[in-house]
Amino acid sequence: MFDQILGLPAHALIVHFAVVLTPLLVAVSAVHALVPRWRPYVAWAAVLLSLAAPAAVLAARQSGESLRAARFATAEGQLGERIATHESFAVPLLLAVLGLAAVTLLLVIATRPARGSVGRDRFGRPVTVTLSGLTLALAAVAGSFCFMAGDSGARAVWGM
Repeated sequence: MFDQILGLPAHALIVHFAVVLTPLLVAVSAVHALVPRWRPYVAWAAVLLSLAAPAAVLAARQSGESLRAARFATAEGQLGERIATHESFAVPLLLAVLGLAAVTLLLVIATRPARGSVGRDRFGRPVTVTLSGLTLALAAVAGSFCFMAGDSGARAVWGM
């Protein structure tokens, strides 16, 4: 399923979804956490990206495993090391994006006003502040792992 798309290695195509959606999730989550007056405008994007980004990262990981098995199973030396380095970021990135997505969804729910209230957080200010802090921390982690995975992948492909 994750081997080829129209005769091309699927990983080379699928990875671009993860490379675009993960930084977008990081940015939108951070804005939602830091700028309360923008929350109504970015909440829909935060929800959609919280669903799409983990799926994209998972698909990129699966297609990368298929690509390695199909074309680079016997890679040794410098290329093998570069591929192994790139591959080592897949699970941490996936876990970071899943965590960020979950906390972002919780933050969106927590910051929606309860029925009958105007401008009040659903579970109170301490919960909102805690979730905002977790969101920012996980956004930094997910952004870092996204960069490291992309950088190591580019170095593996282009031999830099």
